[in-house]
Amino acid sequence: MVERRALDAAHVTTALEAPSRRRDREIGILVAWRLGVAVPVVAVVATGVFLLAAWSPFDPIYQYFGVGVFSAGDAAVENARQQLGLNDSVWTQLGRWAGGLLSGDLGQSLSFRQPVGTVIAQRLPWTLLLVTVGLAVSVVLSLVAGVVAAWRQGGWVDRAVTAVGHTLEGLPPFVLALGAIAVFAVAWPVLPVAGLTDAGAAPTVDQVARHVVLPAVVLGISQMPWLVLHVRSSLLGALDEDHVTGARARGLPERTVVLRHALPTALLPFVTVLGNRLPEVVTGAVLVETVFSWPGIAAAVVTAALSVDFPLLAALTLLTTAAVLLGALLADVAVLVLDPRVTADG
Repeated sequence: MVERRALDAAHVTTALEAPSRRRDREIGILVAWRLGVAVPVVAVVATGVFLLAAWSPFDPIYQYFGVGVFSAGDAAVENARQQLGLNDSVWTQLGRWAGGLLSGDLGQSLSFRQPVGTVIAQRLPWTLLLVTVGLAVSVVLSLVAGVVAAWRQGGWVDRAVTAVGHTLEGLPPFVLALGAIAVFAVAWPVLPVAGLTDAGAAPTVDQVARHVVLPAVVLGISQMPWLVLHVRSSLLGALDEDHVTGARARGLPERTVVLRHALPTALLPFVTVLGNRLPEVVTGAVLVETVFSWPGIAAAVVTAALSVDFPLLAALTLLTTAAVLLGALLADVAVLVLDPRVTADG
């Protein structure tokens, strides 16, 4: 009898482990497929950036010398061109940059006169901080406003959330940023609106925290409309599903029905939408950083584009592309983990 029970327990354990192994295999196949697709995508993006920069009317030698180019002799300018490899064809420059990339060398930035890796290392943490806080603000506000709007469908909160969401959809981030500056720097000066710290101050936690509030809130609100409207729509659909109707029939409180039965179902597509919004978050971060003089990647992007800084421009583009692809992959993996009904092939 004891042996029979042990065998039955083993069979049950095996039956429970089989779907888990199958799900792990699906996730592994998805990750491998996405990584395989990401390599040619990144290569095509890098090539496109180099070609666009080659067709640009800007000459990088002017950015390299600055105003000194007008007083420098022709020999000095030509010598700089030779040393920087600017006389080579765009394909030669692309090949040289790709070869260095494979060896871990991102090249030398023409505009900042520093290694590209150093430029990115100095600026990337501040961009990650801004994007992380901005996404957190957007997710929290979207979930709260979307749930309340769906819960009180047809009420004044629902109408207000819907109206504000549709209005903000048409406003670019820099307009929101300028409006925030007008309110919090002119009409009601309670928050700093430029830079990482006050003039001459060290980048302490207090200084950075005060300066990141306004750009992060603007970035979060700029991404909020699509998220809050999607949460509202998904939750309204979830409230009509059979398991929610059954929960209500059992006499459960409405709060429990909404938060524990309907909301988890509505959050699954929300994860996918959040991953698909990453390209817009990156674009919004560039605009917000520029308006608020935030020392992140945005200034480097603008400078690299205007000065036709091939190595820095390509590295920043690859970094952005990789971030977008990784965000989409993580969103799809999260859906596979959270919802057993979803398969890797859709």
